[in-house]
Amino acid sequence: MNTHLSIEERLWNYIDGVSSADEKSVIEKLLQNDSEWKSKYNDLLEINNILQSSELEAPSMRFSKNVMEEISKIHIAPATRNYINNKIIWGISFFFIALFAGFLIYGFGQMTFSAGEESSITKNLNKIDFSKFFNNAWVNAFMMINMVLGLFLLDNFLTTKRKDFRKNA
Repeated sequence: MNTHLSIEERLWNYIDGVSSADEKSVIEKLLQNDSEWKSKYNDLLEINNILQSSELEAPSMRFSKNVMEEISKIHIAPATRNYINNKIIWGISFFFIALFAGFLIYGFGQMTFSAGEESSITKNLNKIDFSKFFNNAWVNAFMMINMVLGLFLLDNFLTTKRKDFRKNA
């Protein structure tokens, strides 16, 4: 099998004219003496002649216009602005804001404020017990996930506002 590939490869190089002068003389001797090489050479030469005589089909001059007309017939999905209800977006954002505010109120309710002899607000803040603020790991994880989702929503909202501002300007 490998010898057939080698024979074909060497014959194609000979037919294409890319083989060296030494290789050409060896192949010419093999073509005169070996019947297998001669039959393979005739087959490949016939294939080469067929390939050279055939013309490549070129698309018509109107091909790209026909393609574009077919594409224009396809129904394109409307922009998201047309099928997303803004009231739902506002409802989701209100939910996240209310949830965040509720967790802050819950957290501040869990803290103990102990006022000492100092009357300064900064000195009183140092005595706040922050260990009770969101002391449950599940509450912290839930709050973190909601904060990330809320930030994504805020980013999306600000991006659309910026696009609207650029479009109107």
